[in-house]
Amino acid sequence: MSNATSWPAPDPHTRRRIPETSRPLDRSVVERLLAAEWERFRDWSAGSGRHNVRAGEALPLGVTSSFQHWDPWPITITSARGAHLTDVDGNRLLDLSMGFGAMLVGHLNPVVVDAVKHALDEIGTLFVTPSSQATDMAERFKTRFGLDMLRFTNSGTESLMYAIRSARAFTGRKAIIKIEGGYHGGYDPLQVSVKPGLDEIGPADNPTPATPFDVEAGTVHVVAYNDLGQLERVLSAHGTQIACLVVEPVIENLAIVLPDEGYLAGVRRLCDDHGVVLIFDEVKTGLTAGHGGASQRLGVKPDLVTLAKSIGGGLPLAAFGGKRDVMEVVVDGRMAHFGPYNGNALCMAAAEAVDELCTHEALAAAEQVNLGALEAIDTVIDEYELPAHTVGVGLKGCVTWSTSPVRNYRDYKATDFGVAELSWLWGVNRGILTPPGLDEQWLVSLAHTTTDMDQLVGDVRELAKALRG
Repeated sequence: MSNATSWPAPDPHTRRRIPETSRPLDRSVVERLLAAEWERFRDWSAGSGRHNVRAGEALPLGVTSSFQHWDPWPITITSARGAHLTDVDGNRLLDLSMGFGAMLVGHLNPVVVDAVKHALDEIGTLFVTPSSQATDMAERFKTRFGLDMLRFTNSGTESLMYAIRSARAFTGRKAIIKIEGGYHGGYDPLQVSVKPGLDEIGPADNPTPATPFDVEAGTVHVVAYNDLGQLERVLSAHGTQIACLVVEPVIENLAIVLPDEGYLAGVRRLCDDHGVVLIFDEVKTGLTAGHGGASQRLGVKPDLVTLAKSIGGGLPLAAFGGKRDVMEVVVDGRMAHFGPYNGNALCMAAAEAVDELCTHEALAAAEQVNLGALEAIDTVIDEYELPAHTVGVGLKGCVTWSTSPVRNYRDYKATDFGVAELSWLWGVNRGILTPPGLDEQWLVSLAHTTTDMDQLVGDVRELAKALRG
């Protein structure tokens, strides 16, 4: 089958390759392999199953965060080092999830470990006063991410909540715009239209916000990613009430969805035209997209940026910051920001170590390892004419089971979730762990080697052979 259709080009600082030809998969083969792999999983991870029963007596679903759960049970990890995990069954797994980017420098990186030990031995953990450590890191982040001012928080959810509150205080408006399907943490307004059912959200050219029953969202407008016309219509109709637009510059909860060339620049222009604060959620991108994050890589500067995961070396550290005039709402009291754990000495020690490790050279080298894996998987896709394509940005990559690019949430919903499930499970059963769910995405950390990624490529090749019988 030819893929001669022309699609809008992705941003040139990202990567997507659609193969010229593909052939449909035999659904009976997919179903047979899925059934066999789930049986294999139950045997391979029996210890995790027993642990999940125990954990379920104290923890709802037996997990500490709902995304960790899947049927029949999640894998229980006992330890980690470098790019690998060990589970309760004694299985060694190549970790390509890496905490969604939080473990960018690797598990138990010795530089991070030494910095944290030094803080524990010589500095302390929590002062609830100003500290030189927090000031030093704020100055480092100002330089790295191009921020005028910033504040530390403890999670991406916190950072997004305070960014929105800052935008509301700055504009004197309350409504927000978010991207359909996008996930931005647990703050109520951002729970609207997070991977909703297609029967809930109306027509593609005029999405209906889908709000969970337990959420008090306020006024939230939902628009499709990569659709400037739709955004312009919403702003023209409601711009005087809208405080901010929240968007991931690259969407990373739907595998990887890239911006069309010129899309983010258009978003910037429209927000400027209507006095709307542009917030880039870089909780998942951040350092995994490059030395200065996705905004610098893609060449579009937002008003506010939210950071987490990659900046903290596995400790709970996040931040929000940006242009001085917006952040001044914290200075003059229009938006109060509190938190005794903000910028604590332990997290600052880890952050300093990460900052020193994540040089231009180190991140560029890891990106080359990722690029090599993507190119090798492209060869497998071509050889077996798989109905799939690769996507990548910075240190992250994925295989998307579709012959068309995913440009928005509705495109994502049209991908082949059955094969995505099989691909994820096939990897787990052979010692390769990507994030749970059907949104396969991997991270090449500073701890991963070409040999590690060869394991992933070999896994894809063996799956391709099985799919083609």
